[in-house]
Amino acid sequence: MKLIVGLGNPGREYENTRHNIGFLVVDRYICEKKLNIYNWQSKFKAIYMQCDINGEKVIFLKPQTYMNLSGEAVRAFVNFFKIDISDILVISDDLDLLVGNFKLKANGSSGGHNGLKNIAECLGSNNFKRLKIGISKDNAIDIKDYVLGKISTKDMSIYDNLFKFLINVIDDYFKLPFSDLMSKYNQKNR
Repeated sequence: MKLIVGLGNPGREYENTRHNIGFLVVDRYICEKKLNIYNWQSKFKAIYMQCDINGEKVIFLKPQTYMNLSGEAVRAFVNFFKIDISDILVISDDLDLLVGNFKLKANGSSGGHNGLKNIAECLGSNNFKRLKIGISKDNAIDIKDYVLGKISTKDMSIYDNLFKFLINVIDDYFKLPFSDLMSKYNQKNR
């Protein structure tokens, strides 16, 4: 069983903010793959959808705990469904990558991202996979205000193209060993 976690904050005021990029990617994938015939359900401070992809059970998860406590929901799902940490893919925003860029990582530190930090703390491990989506950074704006700021129209058009590409990346995640996935898709900032 695989667990795909899109990180973000619940509520209308956070829709289309940079910090909600994980929610956006999960929603786009589910919509494009027409998986929305399955209903979102609520459990363990999260909304989730369970389906089969290539004969494997997959849970798409959007924690509703707010970013800094995302690990509570992830840990509850891992424990309840007996999911191996190596079968978790967390999709999050990344200030160090430019808008339109992404990076796959097999494990590692949180890089200052509070959602990733809390997941690692709650799981007692950094050994979960990540798909990090670039949101750039603006040193003239406080980081908290920046990540909670709305995505501009210009950047949203870049993300629309990126999300179409990421559908292939996520499809391949279900087929390829992760090292092959990273080799195929990781590239330096353009």
